[in-house]
Amino acid sequence: MTATTTTKIFSFEEYLQYDQDPDSRYELVDGKLELMNPPTFRHILISDFIQDAFKAEINRLKLPWLAIREGGIRTGWRKSRIADVYVVQKEQVMDLLDESGVLKTSPLLVVEVVSPESIKRDYRYKRSEYAAIEIDEYWIVDPIEQQVTILVLDEGLYEETIFTFEQELVSPTFTEIKLTPKQIFIAE
Repeated sequence: MTATTTTKIFSFEEYLQYDQDPDSRYELVDGKLELMNPPTFRHILISDFIQDAFKAEINRLKLPWLAIREGGIRTGWRKSRIADVYVVQKEQVMDLLDESGVLKTSPLLVVEVVSPESIKRDYRYKRSEYAAIEIDEYWIVDPIEQQVTILVLDEGLYEETIFTFEQELVSPTFTEIKLTPKQIFIAE
């Protein structure tokens, strides 16, 4: 479970400068710092597998994109989330190389891997925040339910498709990627 660790309300700029606990990771939610639990090894291995699959597809197609692990995304006035994996155009980060790893513009695609303590956050809160900043594609990779939900933005709301077992994932961003939930979950 994540815990709000401060009573002080932080601006987004103060959040970017916060360094009182450099060994911990925080998301900014309505101006409050929420401590993020360290991920499990299952979570890490699944995220690595997805990032590697995205990088391979980016390289194969020679796309000007990057697949980034555990980068931040500004999702509101006093909100910032840490995504497990996201895909951005290189130009979105090249001028920011020496700044905090928090995007101020929307990535092309975001992936969140569900943990027992992140179910509501990944399925509900991040879904609405990502739709509000118009992230076109959002994957919810759920090892608990053994399914991958791909959400595609349509007129401000996400349309979802759930994939299980050996169903090939259908991604508007990576139209030629060949992945199934089974492949993702045996990556652990």
